[in-house]
Amino acid sequence: MFLDVATIYIKAGNGGDGAVSWHREKYVAAGGPDGGDGGKGGDIYFEASAAMNTLAAFRYSQHFRAENGANGSGRNCTGRAGKDVIIKVPCGTVVKDAESGGIIADVYKEGERVLVLQGGRGGRGNAKFATAKRRSPGFSETGERTVERKIVLELKTIADVGLVGFPNVGKSTLLSVISAARPKIADYHFTTLSPNLGTVVYGDESFVVADIPGLIEGASKGVGLGHSFLRHVERVRLIVHLVDISGIEGRDPAEDYIAIRKELTEYSPELGALPEIVVANKCDLQPDESAFEALEKVCGSKVLRISAATTAGIEEFKRVISAKLEELPPAEPLRFVPFEYEAKDRDSFEVHKENGVYYVTGGYVEELARRVVLNDGDSFRWFQRALREKGVIAELRAQGIEDGDVVDIMGVEFEYVP
Repeated sequence: MFLDVATIYIKAGNGGDGAVSWHREKYVAAGGPDGGDGGKGGDIYFEASAAMNTLAAFRYSQHFRAENGANGSGRNCTGRAGKDVIIKVPCGTVVKDAESGGIIADVYKEGERVLVLQGGRGGRGNAKFATAKRRSPGFSETGERTVERKIVLELKTIADVGLVGFPNVGKSTLLSVISAARPKIADYHFTTLSPNLGTVVYGDESFVVADIPGLIEGASKGVGLGHSFLRHVERVRLIVHLVDISGIEGRDPAEDYIAIRKELTEYSPELGALPEIVVANKCDLQPDESAFEALEKVCGSKVLRISAATTAGIEEFKRVISAKLEELPPAEPLRFVPFEYEAKDRDSFEVHKENGVYYVTGGYVEELARRVVLNDGDSFRWFQRALREKGVIAELRAQGIEDGDVVDIMGVEFEYVP
Protein backbone atom coordinates (compact mmCIF):
# COMPACT_ATOMS: atom_id res chain seq x y z
CA MET A 1 0.00 0.00 0.00
CA PHE A 2 1.30 3.46 -0.89
CA LEU A 3 1.10 5.95 1.96
CA ASP A 4 2.53 9.46 1.65
CA VAL A 5 1.11 11.15 4.77
CA ALA A 6 1.33 9.77 8.30
CA THR A 7 0.67 11.05 11.81
CA ILE A 8 2.86 9.79 14.65
CA TYR A 9 3.57 10.63 18.28
CA ILE A 10 7.09 11.07 19.60
CA LYS A 11 8.52 11.61 23.06
CA ALA A 12 12.09 12.09 24.17
CA GLY A 13 13.23 10.31 27.32
CA ASN A 14 12.89 11.81 30.78
CA GLY A 15 16.02 12.64 32.68
CA GLY A 16 16.98 10.32 35.53
CA ASP A 17 16.66 11.45 39.15
CA GLY A 18 19.66 12.47 41.18
CA ALA A 19 20.53 10.25 44.14
CA VAL A 20 20.61 10.99 47.87
CA SER A 21 23.48 8.96 49.24
CA TRP A 22 26.17 9.13 51.94
CA HIS A 23 29.70 7.90 51.75
CA ARG A 24 30.12 4.88 54.00
CA GLU A 25 33.58 3.45 54.55
CA LYS A 26 35.30 1.81 57.44
CA TYR A 27 37.47 4.17 59.46
CA VAL A 28 36.08 7.19 57.56
CA ALA A 29 33.86 9.30 59.79
CA ALA A 30 31.31 11.70 58.28
CA GLY A 31 32.10 10.67 54.74
CA GLY A 32 29.68 13.22 53.37
CA PRO A 33 27.18 13.18 50.52
CA ASP A 34 28.05 11.17 47.40
CA GLY A 35 24.77 10.94 45.50
CA GLY A 36 25.37 10.93 41.73
CA ASP A 37 23.46 12.74 39.00
CA GLY A 38 20.70 11.17 36.92
CA GLY A 39 21.38 10.28 33.29
CA LYS A 40 20.13 12.30 30.33
CA GLY A 41 17.02 11.05 28.54
CA GLY A 42 17.28 9.67 25.01
CA ASP A 43 16.82 11.91 21.96
CA ILE A 44 14.52 11.47 18.95
CA TYR A 45 16.11 11.56 15.49
CA PHE A 46 14.74 11.19 11.96
CA GLU A 47 17.00 9.59 9.35
CA ALA A 48 16.55 9.42 5.56
CA SER A 49 16.68 5.92 4.09
CA ALA A 50 16.81 5.16 0.37
CA ALA A 51 15.52 1.66 1.15
CA MET A 52 12.07 3.12 1.90
CA ASN A 53 9.74 4.69 -0.66
CA THR A 54 6.48 5.07 1.28
CA LEU A 55 5.35 5.88 4.81
CA ALA A 56 3.39 2.64 5.07
CA ALA A 57 5.57 1.53 7.99
CA PHE A 58 3.85 4.16 10.13
CA ARG A 59 0.35 2.90 9.50
CA TYR A 60 0.50 0.62 12.52
CA SER A 61 3.58 1.92 14.39
CA GLN A 62 2.65 5.40 15.51
CA HIS A 63 4.18 5.86 18.97
CA PHE A 64 7.93 6.32 19.44
CA ARG A 65 9.48 6.91 22.84
CA ALA A 66 13.14 7.25 23.68
CA GLU A 67 14.47 5.59 26.80
CA ASN A 68 14.50 7.48 30.09
CA GLY A 69 17.80 8.25 31.74
CA ALA A 70 18.72 6.02 34.68
CA ASN A 71 18.73 7.39 38.21
CA GLY A 72 22.01 8.33 39.84
CA SER A 73 23.49 6.23 42.61
CA GLY A 74 25.97 6.37 45.47
CA ARG A 75 29.71 6.90 45.15
CA ASN A 76 28.98 9.81 42.78
CA CYS A 77 27.90 7.41 40.06
CA THR A 78 25.98 9.13 37.25
CA GLY A 79 23.01 7.26 35.84
CA ARG A 80 23.23 5.79 32.35
CA ALA A 81 21.92 8.01 29.54
CA GLY A 82 18.74 6.79 27.85
CA LYS A 83 19.03 5.22 24.40
CA ASP A 84 18.15 7.44 21.46
CA VAL A 85 15.40 6.52 19.00
CA ILE A 86 16.22 6.85 15.30
CA ILE A 87 13.11 6.89 13.12
CA LYS A 88 13.90 5.98 9.51
CA VAL A 89 11.84 7.65 6.79
CA PRO A 90 12.05 7.80 2.98
CA CYS A 91 14.32 10.43 1.44
CA GLY A 92 12.28 13.57 0.86
CA THR A 93 10.12 13.29 3.98
CA VAL A 94 9.02 16.59 5.49
CA VAL A 95 8.55 16.52 9.28
CA LYS A 96 5.89 18.92 10.59
CA ASP A 97 4.45 19.86 13.96
CA ALA A 98 0.80 18.72 13.80
CA GLU A 99 -0.56 21.55 15.90
CA SER A 100 1.03 24.53 14.14
CA GLY A 101 1.83 23.01 10.74
CA GLY A 102 5.37 24.38 11.05
CA ILE A 103 8.11 22.50 9.20
CA ILE A 104 10.62 21.04 11.63
CA ALA A 105 12.87 19.33 9.08
CA ASP A 106 13.16 18.21 5.48
CA VAL A 107 14.95 14.85 5.67
CA TYR A 108 16.29 14.95 2.15
CA LYS A 109 19.52 13.04 1.50
CA GLU A 110 20.30 9.37 2.10
CA GLY A 111 21.76 8.95 5.58
CA GLU A 112 20.87 12.47 6.70
CA ARG A 113 19.97 12.48 10.39
CA VAL A 114 18.03 15.29 12.06
CA LEU A 115 17.58 15.83 15.80
CA VAL A 116 13.92 16.68 16.49
CA LEU A 117 13.48 16.24 20.26
CA GLN A 118 16.11 16.35 22.97
CA GLY A 119 15.96 14.16 26.04
CA GLY A 120 15.43 15.65 29.49
CA ARG A 121 18.38 16.65 31.62
CA GLY A 122 19.31 14.42 34.51
CA GLY A 123 18.70 15.67 38.04
CA ARG A 124 21.63 16.52 40.28
CA GLY A 125 22.56 14.26 43.18
CA ASN A 126 22.87 15.56 46.74
CA ALA A 127 26.64 15.80 46.35
CA LYS A 128 26.08 18.80 44.04
CA PHE A 129 24.14 20.66 46.75
CA ALA A 130 26.85 20.48 49.39
CA THR A 131 28.35 23.82 50.46
CA ALA A 132 30.60 25.00 53.26
CA LYS A 133 27.51 25.77 55.36
CA ARG A 134 25.29 22.92 54.12
CA ARG A 135 27.58 19.95 54.43
CA SER A 136 24.92 17.24 54.55
CA PRO A 137 22.14 18.04 52.06
CA GLY A 138 19.42 15.40 52.37
CA PHE A 139 17.84 16.18 49.02
CA SER A 140 18.54 15.84 45.32
CA GLU A 141 16.96 16.92 42.06
CA THR A 142 14.47 14.97 39.95
CA GLY A 143 15.15 14.52 36.25
CA GLU A 144 13.57 16.80 33.67
CA ARG A 145 10.28 15.50 32.26
CA THR A 146 9.62 15.73 28.54
CA VAL A 147 6.41 16.28 26.57
CA GLU A 148 4.93 14.03 23.87
CA ARG A 149 4.55 15.73 20.48
CA LYS A 150 2.20 14.99 17.61
CA ILE A 151 4.04 14.94 14.28
CA VAL A 152 2.86 14.83 10.67
CA LEU A 153 5.11 13.20 8.05
CA GLU A 154 4.67 14.15 4.39
CA LEU A 155 6.55 12.37 1.63
CA LYS A 156 7.46 14.63 -1.27
CA THR A 157 8.99 12.49 -4.01
CA ILE A 158 12.52 13.43 -5.10
CA ALA A 159 12.78 13.33 -8.90
CA ASP A 160 14.30 15.40 -11.70
CA VAL A 161 11.27 15.24 -13.97
CA GLY A 162 7.58 15.26 -13.11
CA LEU A 163 5.39 13.53 -15.69
CA VAL A 164 1.93 15.13 -15.60
CA GLY A 165 -1.23 14.84 -17.64
CA PHE A 166 -4.80 13.55 -17.58
CA PRO A 167 -5.43 9.87 -16.75
CA ASN A 168 -5.04 7.47 -19.66
CA VAL A 169 -2.79 9.75 -21.74
CA GLY A 170 0.01 7.15 -21.56
CA LYS A 171 2.19 8.31 -18.66
CA SER A 172 2.66 4.83 -17.20
CA THR A 173 3.36 3.37 -20.64
CA LEU A 174 5.94 6.08 -21.34
CA LEU A 175 7.65 5.49 -18.00
CA SER A 176 7.88 1.75 -18.73
CA VAL A 177 9.43 2.45 -22.15
CA ILE A 178 12.09 4.95 -21.04
CA SER A 179 13.09 3.22 -17.78
CA ALA A 180 13.11 -0.12 -15.98
CA ALA A 181 10.01 0.85 -13.99
CA ARG A 182 7.07 -1.47 -14.41
CA PRO A 183 3.95 0.44 -13.38
CA LYS A 184 0.53 -1.15 -13.71
CA ILE A 185 -0.74 -0.38 -17.22
CA ALA A 186 -4.29 -0.79 -18.50
CA ASP A 187 -6.86 0.99 -20.61
CA TYR A 188 -8.79 2.55 -17.75
CA HIS A 189 -10.24 6.00 -17.19
CA PHE A 190 -9.42 6.24 -13.52
CA THR A 191 -6.02 7.29 -12.32
CA THR A 192 -2.99 5.36 -11.10
CA LEU A 193 -3.17 5.18 -7.31
CA SER A 194 0.46 5.95 -6.46
CA PRO A 195 3.43 7.83 -7.92
CA ASN A 196 5.85 5.68 -9.91
CA LEU A 197 9.56 6.42 -10.25
CA GLY A 198 11.91 5.38 -13.01
CA THR A 199 15.57 6.09 -13.76
CA VAL A 200 16.27 7.02 -17.36
CA VAL A 201 19.76 6.49 -18.81
CA TYR A 202 20.85 8.56 -21.80
CA GLY A 203 24.48 8.33 -22.82
CA ASP A 204 26.61 8.87 -19.73
CA GLU A 205 23.84 10.73 -17.93
CA SER A 206 20.81 9.56 -15.99
CA PHE A 207 17.78 11.25 -14.47
CA VAL A 208 14.77 10.25 -12.39
CA VAL A 209 11.24 10.59 -13.74
CA ALA A 210 8.15 10.54 -11.52
CA ASP A 211 4.77 9.64 -12.97
CA ILE A 212 2.47 11.91 -10.96
CA PRO A 213 -1.05 10.45 -10.75
CA GLY A 214 -4.34 12.01 -9.81
CA LEU A 215 -4.39 15.07 -12.04
CA ILE A 216 -7.91 15.85 -13.17
CA GLU A 217 -9.86 19.07 -13.37
CA GLY A 218 -10.34 20.39 -9.83
CA ALA A 219 -7.37 18.45 -8.42
CA SER A 220 -5.84 21.55 -6.82
CA LYS A 221 -9.04 21.97 -4.79
CA GLY A 222 -9.07 18.36 -3.63
CA VAL A 223 -11.15 16.74 -6.37
CA GLY A 224 -10.22 13.09 -6.86
CA LEU A 225 -6.73 12.14 -5.68
CA GLY A 226 -4.96 15.13 -7.21
CA HIS A 227 -4.54 17.18 -4.06
CA SER A 228 -2.97 14.17 -2.35
CA PHE A 229 -0.37 13.62 -5.06
CA LEU A 230 0.41 17.13 -6.30
CA ARG A 231 2.90 17.37 -3.41
CA HIS A 232 5.07 14.85 -5.26
CA VAL A 233 5.69 17.22 -8.16
CA GLU A 234 6.83 20.10 -5.91
CA ARG A 235 10.48 18.97 -5.86
CA VAL A 236 10.99 18.32 -9.58
CA ARG A 237 13.24 20.48 -11.74
CA LEU A 238 11.33 20.02 -14.98
CA ILE A 239 7.71 19.25 -15.84
CA VAL A 240 6.97 17.02 -18.82
CA HIS A 241 3.35 17.62 -19.77
CA LEU A 242 2.02 14.61 -21.65
CA VAL A 243 -1.03 15.19 -23.86
CA ASP A 244 -3.09 12.60 -25.75
CA ILE A 245 -3.00 14.13 -29.23
CA SER A 246 -5.15 11.41 -30.79
CA GLY A 247 -8.46 12.67 -29.44
CA ILE A 248 -9.82 9.12 -29.59
CA GLU A 249 -11.57 9.57 -26.23
CA GLY A 250 -13.43 12.65 -27.42
CA ARG A 251 -11.31 15.15 -25.47
CA ASP A 252 -9.64 18.17 -27.00
CA PRO A 253 -5.82 18.05 -26.50
CA ALA A 254 -5.51 21.85 -26.24
CA GLU A 255 -8.25 22.06 -23.62
CA ASP A 256 -6.63 19.21 -21.65
CA TYR A 257 -3.36 21.12 -21.62
CA ILE A 258 -5.04 24.30 -20.38
CA ALA A 259 -6.91 22.41 -17.64
CA ILE A 260 -3.79 20.74 -16.23
CA ARG A 261 -1.80 23.98 -16.37
CA LYS A 262 -4.58 25.65 -14.37
CA GLU A 263 -4.44 22.95 -11.69
CA LEU A 264 -0.66 23.22 -11.33
CA THR A 265 -0.73 27.00 -11.00
CA GLU A 266 -3.64 27.06 -8.57
CA TYR A 267 -1.98 24.47 -6.35
CA SER A 268 1.29 26.40 -6.26
CA PRO A 269 2.42 29.45 -8.29
CA GLU A 270 6.01 28.19 -7.93
CA LEU A 271 4.96 24.87 -9.42
CA GLY A 272 3.27 26.61 -12.32
CA ALA A 273 6.46 28.57 -13.00
CA LEU A 274 8.70 25.49 -13.38
CA PRO A 275 10.28 24.85 -16.79
CA GLU A 276 8.04 22.69 -18.97
CA ILE A 277 8.28 20.53 -22.07
CA VAL A 278 5.02 19.59 -23.80
CA VAL A 279 4.89 16.13 -25.34
CA ALA A 280 2.19 14.91 -27.74
CA ASN A 281 1.67 11.19 -27.22
CA LYS A 282 -0.17 8.72 -29.51
CA CYS A 283 0.93 10.76 -32.53
CA ASP A 284 0.67 7.59 -34.64
CA LEU A 285 -3.10 7.81 -34.19
CA GLN A 286 -3.40 11.43 -35.30
CA PRO A 287 -2.88 12.13 -39.02
CA ASP A 288 -4.34 15.65 -38.84
CA GLU A 289 -1.52 18.22 -38.61
CA SER A 290 -3.95 20.88 -37.40
CA ALA A 291 -4.28 19.10 -34.03
CA PHE A 292 -0.54 19.60 -33.43
CA GLU A 293 -0.71 23.21 -34.56
CA ALA A 294 -3.63 23.95 -32.21
CA LEU A 295 -1.73 22.49 -29.25
CA GLU A 296 1.46 24.42 -30.08
CA LYS A 297 -0.54 27.63 -30.37
CA VAL A 298 -1.97 27.15 -26.86
CA CYS A 299 1.27 26.18 -25.14
CA GLY A 300 3.40 28.68 -27.07
CA SER A 301 6.23 26.29 -27.89
CA LYS A 302 7.23 23.45 -30.19
CA VAL A 303 5.67 20.15 -29.14
CA LEU A 304 7.66 16.91 -28.99
CA ARG A 305 5.94 14.11 -30.88
CA ILE A 306 6.13 10.56 -29.60
CA SER A 307 4.24 7.29 -29.48
CA ALA A 308 4.95 5.43 -26.25
CA ALA A 309 3.16 2.35 -27.64
CA THR A 310 5.38 2.09 -30.76
CA THR A 311 8.46 3.82 -29.18
CA ALA A 312 8.50 6.36 -32.04
CA GLY A 313 10.36 9.53 -31.00
CA ILE A 314 11.53 8.07 -27.67
CA GLU A 315 15.27 8.58 -28.27
CA GLU A 316 14.67 12.20 -29.26
CA PHE A 317 12.50 12.60 -26.17
CA LYS A 318 15.31 11.38 -23.89
CA ARG A 319 17.86 13.60 -25.66
CA VAL A 320 15.75 16.73 -25.25
CA ILE A 321 14.97 16.04 -21.58
CA SER A 322 18.62 15.28 -20.77
CA ALA A 323 19.81 18.46 -22.51
CA LYS A 324 17.22 20.59 -20.70
CA LEU A 325 18.17 19.19 -17.30
CA GLU A 326 21.81 20.11 -17.89
CA GLU A 327 20.73 23.73 -18.17
CA LEU A 328 18.80 23.69 -14.89
CA PRO A 329 20.21 24.04 -11.36
CA PRO A 330 20.38 20.88 -9.23
CA ALA A 331 17.49 19.96 -6.96
CA GLU A 332 17.61 21.28 -3.40
CA PRO A 333 15.75 20.64 -0.15
CA LEU A 334 12.84 22.89 0.73
CA ARG A 335 13.63 26.42 1.81
CA PHE A 336 11.84 27.18 5.05
CA VAL A 337 12.21 28.76 8.46
CA PRO A 338 12.59 25.77 10.78
CA PHE A 339 9.90 25.39 13.40
CA GLU A 340 11.33 24.96 16.88
CA TYR A 341 9.51 24.00 20.02
CA GLU A 342 9.78 26.67 22.67
CA ALA A 343 12.68 26.15 25.01
CA LYS A 344 11.47 25.21 28.44
CA ASP A 345 10.96 28.28 30.59
CA ARG A 346 13.25 27.98 33.59
CA ASP A 347 13.42 31.58 34.72
CA SER A 348 10.05 33.38 34.85
CA PHE A 349 7.43 33.48 37.60
CA GLU A 350 4.07 35.12 38.20
CA VAL A 351 2.15 35.95 41.36
CA HIS A 352 -1.61 36.45 41.38
CA LYS A 353 -4.29 36.47 44.08
CA GLU A 354 -7.51 34.49 43.75
CA ASN A 355 -10.14 33.90 46.47
CA GLY A 356 -7.72 35.03 49.15
CA VAL A 357 -4.93 32.67 48.05
CA TYR A 358 -1.65 33.84 46.49
CA TYR A 359 -0.65 31.60 43.58
CA VAL A 360 2.96 31.48 42.44
CA THR A 361 3.37 29.96 38.97
CA GLY A 362 5.88 29.91 36.11
CA GLY A 363 8.86 28.04 34.77
CA TYR A 364 11.17 29.08 37.59
CA VAL A 365 8.87 27.62 40.23
CA GLU A 366 8.40 24.40 38.24
CA GLU A 367 12.16 24.02 37.92
CA LEU A 368 12.63 24.79 41.59
CA ALA A 369 10.09 22.17 42.60
CA ARG A 370 12.30 19.46 41.07
CA ARG A 371 14.88 20.15 43.77
CA VAL A 372 12.70 20.37 46.87
CA VAL A 373 11.95 17.75 49.49
CA LEU A 374 9.42 19.40 51.79
CA ASN A 375 10.04 17.13 54.76
CA ASP A 376 13.77 17.79 54.69
CA GLY A 377 14.83 20.84 56.71
CA ASP A 378 17.89 21.65 54.60
CA SER A 379 15.92 21.32 51.39
CA PHE A 380 13.09 23.54 52.60
CA ARG A 381 15.45 26.23 53.87
CA TRP A 382 17.25 26.20 50.53
CA PHE A 383 13.85 26.51 48.82
CA GLN A 384 12.93 29.58 50.88
CA ARG A 385 16.27 31.25 50.21
CA ALA A 386 15.90 30.61 46.46
CA LEU A 387 12.47 32.29 46.51
CA ARG A 388 13.91 35.32 48.30
CA GLU A 389 16.89 35.61 45.95
CA LYS A 390 14.67 35.38 42.88
CA GLY A 391 12.34 38.11 44.15
CA VAL A 392 9.26 35.96 44.70
CA ILE A 393 8.93 36.99 48.35
CA ALA A 394 9.34 40.65 47.41
CA GLU A 395 6.56 40.33 44.81
CA LEU A 396 4.25 38.71 47.36
CA ARG A 397 4.84 41.63 49.71
CA ALA A 398 4.26 44.11 46.89
CA GLN A 399 0.87 42.52 46.29
CA GLY A 400 -0.07 42.97 49.95
CA ILE A 401 0.48 39.56 51.51
CA GLU A 402 0.11 39.48 55.29
CA ASP A 403 1.08 37.17 58.12
CA GLY A 404 -1.00 33.98 57.95
CA ASP A 405 -2.07 34.32 54.31
CA VAL A 406 -1.96 31.18 52.19
CA VAL A 407 0.54 30.80 49.33
CA ASP A 408 0.03 28.07 46.73
CA ILE A 409 3.15 26.85 44.93
CA MET A 410 2.72 23.97 42.48
CA GLY A 411 -0.41 22.79 44.28
CA VAL A 412 1.23 22.79 47.74
CA GLU A 413 -0.12 25.37 50.19
CA PHE A 414 2.09 27.23 52.66
CA GLU A 415 1.26 29.70 55.42
CA TYR A 416 3.14 32.94 55.00
CA VAL A 417 5.27 33.91 57.97
CA PRO A 418 7.25 37.17 57.58
